[in-house]
Amino acid sequence: MNQRNLTLLTDLYQLTMMNGYLKHERNEEIAVFDVFFRQNDMITYSLACGLEQVVEYITNLNFGEEEIEYLDSLGIFSKEFLDYLKDFKFTGDIYAVPEGTVVFPGEPILTVKAPIMQAQLIETAILNIMNFQTLIATKAAKICYAAKGDSILEFGLRRAQAPDAGIYGARAAVIGGCNSTSNVLAGKMFDIPVSGTHAHSWVMNFKDEYTAFMEYAKVYPENTLLLVDTYDTLTKGVPNAIKVFDYLKEKGYKPKGIRLDSGDLAYLSKKAREMLDKAGYPDAKICASGDLDEYSINSLKNQGAKIDIWGVGTRLITSADMPALGGVYKLAAIIDKDGTVTPKIKLSNNTAKITNPGFKNIYRVYDKASGKAEADFIFLRGEKIDTDKPLTLTHPSERWKKITFENYELRSLQIEVIKDGKVVYNMPTLKEIKEYTKKELDSFWDEYKRLDRPHLYKVDLSDGLYELKSDMLEKIRGAKVNA
Repeated sequence: MNQRNLTLLTDLYQLTMMNGYLKHERNEEIAVFDVFFRQNDMITYSLACGLEQVVEYITNLNFGEEEIEYLDSLGIFSKEFLDYLKDFKFTGDIYAVPEGTVVFPGEPILTVKAPIMQAQLIETAILNIMNFQTLIATKAAKICYAAKGDSILEFGLRRAQAPDAGIYGARAAVIGGCNSTSNVLAGKMFDIPVSGTHAHSWVMNFKDEYTAFMEYAKVYPENTLLLVDTYDTLTKGVPNAIKVFDYLKEKGYKPKGIRLDSGDLAYLSKKAREMLDKAGYPDAKICASGDLDEYSINSLKNQGAKIDIWGVGTRLITSADMPALGGVYKLAAIIDKDGTVTPKIKLSNNTAKITNPGFKNIYRVYDKASGKAEADFIFLRGEKIDTDKPLTLTHPSERWKKITFENYELRSLQIEVIKDGKVVYNMPTLKEIKEYTKKELDSFWDEYKRLDRPHLYKVDLSDGLYELKSDMLEKIRGAKVNA
């Protein structure tokens, strides 16, 4: 694909604020912004995703002649601002959790520390990239969890909301655990295995189903997986497939299997399995597709469906039950020239929307005996944690709720990705991210991953962060009263 200049992939108000900062001579002020998502009934955990595309976007930021001319044509920007943009480049720092990391509401999954104008510009694109890929990777992980180790094929391109969603959704789905994609371009771009056989139209284009199956098998004798529900699955489709399998067997080939795309998948897969086994094809796989998601797969597994491979499309690539993650980008601190950090906080009548101030990171607490994750806590950078003592965590708002860990170890989740505008992180391959994601998910108890009423994972605030937040709230609310 031709490299696109995504510099103007931003909201207009980011540019108007930049213009304002320059006019008020605040363009060199260093700001700290956090990317995080808020709690809602649909979110139990998420898989952070999209960092590689964020880095590509930031390192390619530039305002070319076309971009400057367009902004000038709007008639709302000063010449001084347009001249400033001609030499624009990102010179700040980016900290983030690695792609595939399990994250929870309120946790800073990416932090920007940069001159305010630079930090402001990149907000929209970062959220656009990370919100979507994180959403799809998480949906894929839940689907794969429901499948209990069965192979999941991502089939969503034709139902995705535009090409980019299909391409980067396929990438995110593989990070979440899918084994392959039907999207050939995504396969080429990200070295993802591609999969697919034939459609109903292939069957309908021949004089009968048997002929269609036979002709396909002759073209792809080593990869014959036949779609058997065009006319009637059990009286026509499976019997015709078996006849073709007999032909392949005589030629020395091993049939791959059949695909079911409609009907009662539990019943049809059981009957098809009986027919295939009786015909001497116990190794032939049964693939199912058709508006599947984690809940329908879980139900089919509980019904004893004899399905080996699941093709999941629409409900994965659109995350149909929760089509937006709702990630946000909030100012957390301003850093003076002498390095003094002035924390910032956003208030709200909704407690959940009050932000956590300061320049922060996340610690994950692991039980040494089991190796399982037990809790997270958000802390202020520079805050000392004595790991030689038992660790007591306190609920972020209900401070009487405490938990103490004795035999534990801590892991800092954020890593430095960009320093002074230069990439300092060796970006892993997609295969490496996928393997890391599996280890991440395996480090959590099933109680946190189950589909029905999962246990709530603990995410607390360090004592230092809690005290800072409380003091700021008290001062701000006191100032309002006094005013």
